Amino acid sequence: MHPYAAPAPYGSQMANAVFTRESRVPASAERVFAWHERPGALERLTPPWERVRLLGHEGIRDGDRAVLELRKGPFRRRWVAVHESYEEGRRFADRQESGPFAHWHHVHRFEPDGAGATRVVDEVEYRLPGGALGELLGGPLARRTLERMFEFRHRRLADDLARHEAAGLPALRVAITGASGLIGTALGAFLSTGGHEVVRLVRGRAGPGEARWDPAAGEVDAAGLEGVDAVVHLAAATISKRWTRERKREILESRSRGTGVLAEALARLERPPRVLVCASGIGYYGSRGDETLTEESASGDDFVAGVCRAWEGAAEPAAAAGIRVVNLRMGVVLSAVLPRMLLPFKVGLGGRLGSGRQWWSWLSLDDAVGAFHHAIATESLAGPVNVCAPGLVTNARFTRTLARVLRRPAALPVPAPALRIAFGELADGLLLASQRALPARLEESGFSFVQPELESALRRELGR
Repeated sequence: MHPYAAPAPYGSQMANAVFTRESRVPASAERVFAWHERPGALERLTPPWERVRLLGHEGIRDGDRAVLELRKGPFRRRWVAVHESYEEGRRFADRQESGPFAHWHHVHRFEPDGAGATRVVDEVEYRLPGGALGELLGGPLARRTLERMFEFRHRRLADDLARHEAAGLPALRVAITGASGLIGTALGAFLSTGGHEVVRLVRGRAGPGEARWDPAAGEVDAAGLEGVDAVVHLAAATISKRWTRERKREILESRSRGTGVLAEALARLERPPRVLVCASGIGYYGSRGDETLTEESASGDDFVAGVCRAWEGAAEPAAAAGIRVVNLRMGVVLSAVLPRMLLPFKVGLGGRLGSGRQWWSWLSLDDAVGAFHHAIATESLAGPVNVCAPGLVTNARFTRTLARVLRRPAALPVPAPALRIAFGELADGLLLASQRALPARLEESGFSFVQPELESALRRELGR
C-alpha cells in the first residue's frame, strides 16, 4: 500500500498503469506474511522521506481499514484504504477508498521460493487524476516515486527479518519510555513486527498496551511492569533548544531523575526485567578534537558530559538489584538532524559549521533501532556502549556529502561566532563539539551495521 494513491470511478476511459516490484527474501512465506500482519508493519514500510502520519490501522484482513494523513508542506490530505483478498500466508490487497489519485489497487503476494525463502511481489494498478493531462504531467514522477518507495520497503523488510532471525529471541514483553519519540516509535514498530509485545510508558491515562509513569512525581505503575522481560529507557527533555538556565536544569533533571525513578521502581519488582537499556550520549566524552574515543576513554568536563555521567549513574539501583544495565552512548541520528539541515542545503545555502574539523559521530535510525534490539538480545553487553557508525566523518565531510547527495553546493560555511550568537552555549556543546567515537564494544559483540557509510545512509534516508 502506497500513500500517494487512491481509487476512483471504474467507468473512466483512461487506462490504468501497472507497477510491479519483486524480490527474494531469505525467510519463509509464513514468517514474511506474519511480519506484515503484526502491528507496526505499516510504520516500518513508510520511507523516512515521506511525510505521512498513521491515524489508524485495523489490520490486513478483509474489510480492515488503514487511515493516513499525507503532508506536503502546509497541505494535508487524508488517505483511506480498505483491505481485501486476504489469504493467510500468501496474499492480501488494499483498494483506496478516498485520496488524491483516481484509482489504486495494490496486491501483496508471498510466494515460497525454495527452502526458507520467499518471493515478495507488490503489484500496483493505479491511475492519476486529471485524465491524459494528469498522466502527461505526473506520470514519470509517479513511476519514480513508486520505484523509490518499493525499493526501500523491500530492503527494510529484508533487513528487519534478518535482524530478528540473527537475534533468535523468543517472544518478549518489552517496556519503552519515550515511546512516542523518534527512536521509540521506530523501535516499538520494529519489535512488534518481530513478534514481541510492547508496553509503552505514558505520563497520561494509560490505555491498552500502556503503563503509567510520572517521573516528576516519582510514580511508576509497578503492576504494569511486573514480569516484563526488558525495559528500554529513552524519555528525556530535548537538548537541541537554546540552553537557558531553566532549560539546562530540565535537561539534567529529566535524565537523572527520570532514570533514577525508573531504576528504583524496577529494582523493587518481584519479577524484575532481565535487562534495562538506557539511552545516553557520546557527549559523555566532551569535545576531544582528533582523539579516538572508546568506552574506556575518560569523561569530559563540560555541561553535556556532566549530564551524561549523571544519566548513566542514575541507573545504578537497577544494576545493584542484579538487572543487566546497558548505557548506549548515542551518536547523531540522521533522522533527527537532517530535517533542520535540509532547507538551506536544498536552496544552495549550506556549508560546514565553524572550521568543519570537528568529528561528527553519526548513525542511521535503522542502526539505532538495531543497537537497542542487540543490547536486549546480547547477554554479554553491560555498561557503556558507543553507538555510532564506523564510517567516521568530520563536519566538513558530512556537509560536503549531504550537498553531493542533494546535488547542491556546500559553499557557505557558518562561522563559529555566528553559531554562538544564534545558539549560545549550545553551539560549543553540540554543533562545534568534536567526538571521534568508535563503536568498539558494539562491533566486538557481533553487531552488524546496515548503513556503515555516510553517503549510502543519506541516500537511503532521503530516497536519492
